[in-house]
Order: sequence, then C-alpha cells, then structure tokens
Amino acid sequence: MGDYSDSITVNVPADRLFDYLSDVEHLPSYMPRLTSAHPHDGDKVTVTAHIDPPDAPEQDVTSEAWLRVVEDGKSLEWGAPGLHDYQGRLHVDGEAGAASSRLTVELHTEQTEGEHIDRSLEEALHGIKQAVERAEH
Repeated sequence: MGDYSDSITVNVPADRLFDYLSDVEHLPSYMPRLTSAHPHDGDKVTVTAHIDPPDAPEQDVTSEAWLRVVEDGKSLEWGAPGLHDYQGRLHVDGEAGAASSRLTVELHTEQTEGEHIDRSLEEALHGIKQAVERAEH
C-alpha cells in the first residue's frame, strides 16, 4: 500500500488553474499516456490510454474512472475501480490576485512500486504546469 504526495508552483492564477483542471477533456494534454477522456453520467469518466507494457504488445486500453470537482476548496478527487484501489486528490492553492498558484497532488494505491509512482506523479505535475502555462499564452 502506498500514499504519495507532491507539489509544484504553476505560473497562472489559482482560479484559472482550477478551471483548466476541472475540465475533464483537458486530461490528455497533461497525462502523457492518455489519448482521450470523456465525462458522462454524473461523475463517471471514460479514459483511453496508449500503453507499452513490458510483458505484452503496445496497445490502447479503455477504462472507467470517476472524478468529482469540489469547487469549495478548489479540489478534484478521482479514482478507478480495480485491484490497486487507485484514488487521488488534487488541490489548488493561491492568493486572490496572485500571478501564480501551488498545485498539490495526493495519490493512494495498493501498488508498492514507490519509485515508479513517484516518477509518474512528478511527470504528471510537470505536464500540468506546461499545459496550463502554454494555454495561458
């Protein structure tokens, strides 16, 4: 079992960062393996990812997840059913009028591949930073 957390400063105001992240359709712009994300039926999301597992051929996989936008507190919560009890929370902090904000992501999974998960979390944070800052210009 593992709990992971990491943060990054993003050079956009907190409200704009949260608005961008609240739009599920933006997921593929900052999650490297995701090729599509479509919300439906309340908090459900269908995602497709292109994966290259070490013990199988390269392939596209589609799965269901859930994502909840928590406006009060500028948070997103998500999860995916399955063996690894994968779930997380994203939180945006920033002072009103500030040109930058702080993004924190927390993950919980039954996987024990800590180094791989830490690397993936860092990759996701940098992907968000690049995508949102690029969208602002």
